Amino acid sequence: MKLTYIYHSGFAIEGDGFTIIIDYYKDSDDNKSKGIVYSELLKREGKLYVLSTHSHHDHFNKEILKWQQERPDIIYIFSKDIYINQKAADDAGIYMNKLDTYKDSTLSVQLFGSTDLGGSFLIRTKDKTIFHAGDLNNWHWNEESTPEEIKEAEDFYSRELNPLADNVKHLNLAMFPIDKRLGKDYMKGAEQFVKTIKTDIFVPMHFSENGYESIAPFAPIAESYDTKYICWSHRGESIEF
Repeated sequence: MKLTYIYHSGFAIEGDGFTIIIDYYKDSDDNKSKGIVYSELLKREGKLYVLSTHSHHDHFNKEILKWQQERPDIIYIFSKDIYINQKAADDAGIYMNKLDTYKDSTLSVQLFGSTDLGGSFLIRTKDKTIFHAGDLNNWHWNEESTPEEIKEAEDFYSRELNPLADNVKHLNLAMFPIDKRLGKDYMKGAEQFVKTIKTDIFVPMHFSENGYESIAPFAPIAESYDTKYICWSHRGESIEF
């Protein structure tokens, strides 16, 4: 299978006879005719799934709803907050509450929790188990937070991470936020994740466009848990897994 980093928290997964686009915000190139979504993926044969974990503008772009004009066969799978927050009509796609599952002959998608809006996606194909965290993370700013606020953030993260760990012991691939805006402990949630769930390949997301250097320090941490770490260098970069 092939994973492509599109932008921010947006990714594409290409498998045999299917394509998954998750949390599209912008294409891999500001000139859409050169971006992977418009130049390749919307034209790729096979099933096309478009997933959005929640309604924040950097995870859900209404532009994706127009793709149906070119690809009327798209299967849209959204967290229900996208409908609740009136970002899409009630018939725009399949809306999921926490722990709901969509399943067909190609894949299954289950919505797990988040420490922000919406949820996170556990995706199972014939031979891969994949996770996209959405905005699930240990969101705290230790330099600015009180001990009580830090404990609250820790507890919240544990409450959402542990049910996932109870349902999946091994991931082939995980996409997870590493956002330096959190301050000195910005990699803490990611380390807790790979410590809790055996992960073969870990890929960062949710970093700023000028922040590629900020994701590099997680490499030795991931490797200490026998996890391969992908340090992106540009939009549109791909790996085989």
